[in-house]
Amino acid sequence: MNYKQAEQVQIGVVYYPEQWDRSMWEDDIRRMSETGVKVVRMAEFAWSRMEPTPGVYEWAWLDEAVELCGRYGLQVVLCTPTATPPRWLTEQHPDILPIRPDGSTYHAGVRGHRCYSSASIRSHGQRITEALARRYAGHPAVIGWQTDNEFGMNDCHCDACSEAFRQWTRANYGSLEAVNREWGTVVWSGEYNEWEQIAAPYGGSRFQNPSYLLDFARFQWDSIVVFQREQVEILRRECPDHFITHNFHTYPQRMDQYRVAEDLDLASFDYYPNTAPDKQSTGPYSGALSLDLTRGIKRRNFWIMEQLSGPPGAWFATWRAPYPGFIRAFVWQAIAKGADTVVHFRWRSAAIGAEQFWHGLIDPSNVPGRRFAEFERLCAEVNRLSDHLQGTEPKHEVALLFSHEQLEALRIQHQAEGMSYYENIKDYHRALTKLGIGCDVIEWTQPLDGYRVVIAPGFFLMNEQVAATLERFAAGGGTVLVTMRAGVKEMNNQHVQMLLPGRLAELTGIRVEEYDAIGHDAHTIRDAEGRSYSCLQWCDILRLEGAEAIACYEGDFYDGTPAVTVNAYGEGRAYYVATHPDEAYLRDLLLRVAGEQEVRVYPDLPEGVQLAERTGDNGTYLFVMNLCREPREVHLNGAYASVLDGEPHEAVVPLEPYGVEILKHASDEAGSAVAQ
Repeated sequence: MNYKQAEQVQIGVVYYPEQWDRSMWEDDIRRMSETGVKVVRMAEFAWSRMEPTPGVYEWAWLDEAVELCGRYGLQVVLCTPTATPPRWLTEQHPDILPIRPDGSTYHAGVRGHRCYSSASIRSHGQRITEALARRYAGHPAVIGWQTDNEFGMNDCHCDACSEAFRQWTRANYGSLEAVNREWGTVVWSGEYNEWEQIAAPYGGSRFQNPSYLLDFARFQWDSIVVFQREQVEILRRECPDHFITHNFHTYPQRMDQYRVAEDLDLASFDYYPNTAPDKQSTGPYSGALSLDLTRGIKRRNFWIMEQLSGPPGAWFATWRAPYPGFIRAFVWQAIAKGADTVVHFRWRSAAIGAEQFWHGLIDPSNVPGRRFAEFERLCAEVNRLSDHLQGTEPKHEVALLFSHEQLEALRIQHQAEGMSYYENIKDYHRALTKLGIGCDVIEWTQPLDGYRVVIAPGFFLMNEQVAATLERFAAGGGTVLVTMRAGVKEMNNQHVQMLLPGRLAELTGIRVEEYDAIGHDAHTIRDAEGRSYSCLQWCDILRLEGAEAIACYEGDFYDGTPAVTVNAYGEGRAYYVATHPDEAYLRDLLLRVAGEQEVRVYPDLPEGVQLAERTGDNGTYLFVMNLCREPREVHLNGAYASVLDGEPHEAVVPLEPYGVEILKHASDEAGSAVAQ
């Protein structure tokens, strides 16, 4: 794999030549080149044009489009088209179409109408992938591949899925005795005495056996892995010099992206920051988490395979138009967070089909407007700075641990009104971002070497290996922050039979004697300095067993009991947050933690301003981004120079609405900033 091609800092576009008259293609591609576009993604939905009838391939149109890109100096990423099997294929092989939990069929007409367990889609998918790969393996313009499009769990309940789930269960457990034990099927007389009785959870109710439901989710994750791997193996064999990626989408994503990404060279994400004015106080922070999550999938830089180019709208009401500067600012946010290539969706707004009002860079009028002018400026900036930024990446001392198994287990058994695993992670991440603390969001079982602080929210499921990893990290001098509902379940989704937080009790130095699911009923906690804060969702009622209380509940029958604790563990410490505090408390707590570990903070960033750094052989670049509609000022300590215009900044960086500055420290060292 030629990874150097994948890590260039550049701008691309999505183009659908099959949806436009051939007479438009060369003008479009010439304009892309003149605008500064470097990469074009094509063909993810074009199976019916590649193979209009069974076994009959028509490549002339795609040959011409790829050749035009090469002629004008554009690189091409092609896609395997298996997200949209053609009608002739689904008519011949109806087993391709997923069956919903209620027994209805997910028919063709939208997209994603393929069951990952279907032998027909897998065999035909391998065939079209092989034909594509062989056709374009040697084309100099083609540099990489995207598998399928936006994988997700389709919760298919067809006979093939039931049979595959049965085989998966047998391979994992070996005997029905083990299945009955690990799923706890004695409840409600659910015990199995024949393998044939194991099937998909018909009806789709999340009130069925939680151990069984979590395993059905794991089975679906593995089914997607196998489905993709069959394509990846072909691409590796036929195109060894090309990179392979997949465009993940929509967080929180139930599908385990870490498993799916194991076979990929890099991760990609489809990024559509919300344009609504009433989302500017939350949207940029949600976006920051999405970008950090994507970087954490492979723990390296990534691509944005679809980036907002205009207001989305199709099967929902059209969003607000992007405010001037919005498109540019959010591309720089993505790059600051580790995106090397940002591909815009789409070059042209569709004139046909279901996505006609999911706006691209050029509307069907073919008259470039304000959005296109902003895009043109952006391309020039990125191309000018590409050599500076190539080889740089974010480097952080704080890790936030994420788990699809926790997400799914807490979806299956909702714990309290208003309590959401992902939304709670967003709150911690937003507090970090507002303090300018860079953060890696990584899979919860990953090694923790190199970090000073690890935040472990919502560790509902727990195993000995992760508990030991956290203990070693703290013992070696790190700080671990654990939150409520930790250690409740074994990995088979059965309740532990010990006082909580179970396997994390020694690390945290506390025991949970009781709990109160307060939901939306706000409670109060007070810290040692007498400051009061609100909390929601849950209150673990703690007994100290070595830990020290740093905040206590006020009111209710557990008035005065610990709400937040810290425990010395080896050379480090472990915090336990027994409730979900408001943003003000999270800020103060994270300031304390960062101070103890000497993690740099920017405590007075204006609302809406985000900072991020990329570091490499060329030095460290500080991105200062105003992601809101009001002007802002950032005050610096140290001398910086703008790499956008060369101007020095020694005191104040003024930022217009959606303004961006990219700075390099005068001594080529990361300076400190204090924002006001």
